[in-house]
Amino acid sequence: MPVEFISAVHTDSGASGPAAASRTGLDPDHLRRYARALDDGGFDHTLVAYHSASPDAFQVAQFVATHTERIRPILAHRPGVVFPTHASRALATLDRISDGRLSVHIISGGSDEEQRREGDYLNKAERYERSDEYIQILRKVWQADGPVSHEGKHFRFEGYYSDVKPVNGLIPISVGGSSPDAYRVGGQQGDIFGLWGEPLKETGEQIAAVNAVADAAGRPHPRIWVSFRPIIAPTDELAWEKAHRTLGVLKDQARNTELLRHYRTTGRPANVGSQRLLDIAERGEVHDRCLWTAPAVATNAAGASTALVGSPETVAQALLDYVDIGCDLLSIRGYDPLNDAIDYARHVLPLVRQELAHRAATGQAA
Repeated sequence: MPVEFISAVHTDSGASGPAAASRTGLDPDHLRRYARALDDGGFDHTLVAYHSASPDAFQVAQFVATHTERIRPILAHRPGVVFPTHASRALATLDRISDGRLSVHIISGGSDEEQRREGDYLNKAERYERSDEYIQILRKVWQADGPVSHEGKHFRFEGYYSDVKPVNGLIPISVGGSSPDAYRVGGQQGDIFGLWGEPLKETGEQIAAVNAVADAAGRPHPRIWVSFRPIIAPTDELAWEKAHRTLGVLKDQARNTELLRHYRTTGRPANVGSQRLLDIAERGEVHDRCLWTAPAVATNAAGASTALVGSPETVAQALLDYVDIGCDLLSIRGYDPLNDAIDYARHVLPLVRQELAHRAATGQAA
């Protein structure tokens, strides 16, 4: 499969991360400009994120699909919120609207506190069990020629059938996380597996863990999606100056209790992915070629938060390092979302693609 680029849409013009959606929630004009900038800039996919306080992800994904021509929305979806029969129909409908461009990213939920905001009181292990069952139901319904019944631990229904089917029969399903439960569900069920940006060694270990589960299940290895927040400038020196200015803004946002009131959870993060990022940050601020962990510390590792810092050439080479260990979906979104996306499209995507084309033309190994 070719190496592809992922971004993430932002629903208003505020700052990145939790601050963005807490400003006005949804600015349709900004969302339209943002989606079209990604489409025109050559990104292949864009994540439509999910949070209990954010604009509805289904409607945002439909908006993106109807205002773009080629970019593929990746809809983040929590199994505990919508019953799988309804979700199967809603996802298939959205896939039809987008002419087969949809993927779905299943979020089992890393924080009990955040899950309970929407009435989900399962523990983390149970949430992953539910995700496994949920994915199986989605595929069963999409592929069914007649009514489907199901009786499992978390879901039970009889005689369900949907007239609407995905354009290509199935919708690609992504799973993410850094725990053994995540590796198990992702290896057994995922077409794609998502990771946050850790050093190369740790990333390689996680890929191996997911692939081992897939091998045991007799499945193809999921495509690996890895996420970063690049900070670029014409030179490495200028990029690091920009990075420290960005860090100051992130720290100011973290201190703004009112701005983040709906997004804040208390204490050390409950999810393993965030804990891993903070532990890596304790071991060093810069890893490998240019992986910077300070933003993870400033944001308490709330989501994908590590940066790649440098000139476009440095950041492109860093991304290629991850391609070389098995990542073929590169998620890059910035802390200045729209402007950064435009800069990545102009200065980073072409360099990575040129190098990959050169390798393919010359038969050069990584």
